Amino acid sequence: MTISSSLNAGVAGLQTNAQRLAGISDNIANSSTYGYKRVETSFESMVLSAGGGSYAAGGVRAGTQRLIDQRGTLIGTSNSTDIAVRGKGMIPVAQAAQVQTSGTDAPMFLATTGSFRTDAEGYLKSQSDLVLMGFPANPDGTIPQFPRDTADGLEPIRINTSALLGNPTTAINLGVNLPATETAFGADALTEQMAVEYFDNLGTSQSLRITFAPVAPATATDPMTNEWTMSIYDSAGDPLVPIAELALEFNDSRTAGGTLDNVLVNPAVFPTPPGAAPTYDSTTGLLVIEAVSGPIEIDMGAYGDNEGLSQLSYSFAPVAVTKDGSPIGNFIGVDIDANGFVRASFDTGEIRTIYQVPLANVANFNGLQALDSQTYLPSRDSGAFFLWDAGSGPTGDIASFAREESTTDVAGELTNMIKTQRAYSSNAKVIQTVDEMLQETTNIKR
Repeated sequence: MTISSSLNAGVAGLQTNAQRLAGISDNIANSSTYGYKRVETSFESMVLSAGGGSYAAGGVRAGTQRLIDQRGTLIGTSNSTDIAVRGKGMIPVAQAAQVQTSGTDAPMFLATTGSFRTDAEGYLKSQSDLVLMGFPANPDGTIPQFPRDTADGLEPIRINTSALLGNPTTAINLGVNLPATETAFGADALTEQMAVEYFDNLGTSQSLRITFAPVAPATATDPMTNEWTMSIYDSAGDPLVPIAELALEFNDSRTAGGTLDNVLVNPAVFPTPPGAAPTYDSTTGLLVIEAVSGPIEIDMGAYGDNEGLSQLSYSFAPVAVTKDGSPIGNFIGVDIDANGFVRASFDTGEIRTIYQVPLANVANFNGLQALDSQTYLPSRDSGAFFLWDAGSGPTGDIASFAREESTTDVAGELTNMIKTQRAYSSNAKVIQTVDEMLQETTNIKR
């Protein structure tokens, strides 16, 4: 019995060391595989005798575990859509074949890194036929609220590389100084004017013509009125009919001289349509006008504000006039930021958010089911997943222009290979010795 158990223990030793060698071989073979997680083999003794009497060798058994929670070194690349998770979490991906058959309903897999480029259909796909997934953005670039404990809101990311983008103007900042001397008695009272370009809903360039007419004093006893009439004309409509007319009064006190003191909208200019008259908020300093393409907010400054419109003893000066919006632009590229926002860039300088890539977190990463191409699936051992915004909660962020290297340490694996080879040879020697002992036992009969 004892000799037979020794033989069984030796065979078990050969099997477990062969299994360990298989793991080492896999690790070394994937030492240059991006995102590869090394396999670790551990041994456990098997005890058949509880003590007392003759001893029976129980042998050994091996268990393997893929150390998915270990992270490899990040290296830089030249592709903006090469990404890697910096810290905890995994990016959602889908199999390209399943995207072709299931579309937006393709099942979610998990990965820690990937080199994604647009294919012929616009999908961000890797050479391993993995398609990056994310939450689609609204037309204005905001991300809707999706459930985060399910993959139902995720879609394969598809880029329209032939897209054109026009961004209509909705806000203008108007920083202009009006010459205070023009409102003095006997001044020339010249009307100042300027034009501000804006873009309509089709990306066409339009302009707002703005005039400032000083209000002259009635008599010499009133040396300066500090009052102006502001009129706004829209080139997209009737250029002779103002879409806004306001009476401006400026402060001439020691502490607030030159700032707006009162703004009155002339409602008589806008009898129709109802509700089309401009409105001014003295707290925010926003004047809302109704252009042909829709409402536009003009920031002309609040009461007592040093920014916006001013009236100082200086020449007419449009010192700070800015606006949003852009003409029609062509798509030129896409990138992914640290928070997972996928942004499309256009040659007009416009950048629009089109997707957000979340990061999946599970309780036990080493319990994930490992599949081909460094992809994983949640399992009972890993626990349920939750999709976090990158850089929030327990997850790390996303590094673009980067790939994650293999976690294999070749020097360590070669050292383990030597140990495994010696252990295998020793177990083979045990079997050889048992064989010789059994031969001697057989020779007793002779």
